[in-house]
Amino acid sequence: MHIKVDDTVKVITGDDRGETGRVLSVDRNTGSVVVEGVRKVYKHVRRSQKNPQGGRLSKEMPIPLSNVQLICSGCGKPTRTGARYQKDGTKERFCRSCSAGLGQLAPPKATYASS
Repeated sequence: MHIKVDDTVKVITGDDRGETGRVLSVDRNTGSVVVEGVRKVYKHVRRSQKNPQGGRLSKEMPIPLSNVQLICSGCGKPTRTGARYQKDGTKERFCRSCSAGLGQLAPPKATYASS
């Protein structure tokens, strides 16, 4: 899974198509992400001590991972990502269009380090 929390993504299909936002959470079991400001719904809440006013609470719902695309920090465009090993053996994400590094995926391994 090449999308992490705090990544900026663009919704590529569905009702919120074209909107961008920051990833709030990633659920690996269901393959979905919660994006800030996207797919908002109202949850009706009864009055309680925790919520004395009651009423309608606006919250974001999960989106399937296949419906979002990562925005590259280098070129600023929605792009596909890949994984590659660096010379010291660390595994990193990279942008397929501009080859910019997008962060570390795994710590260094001696097996993948090139001499």
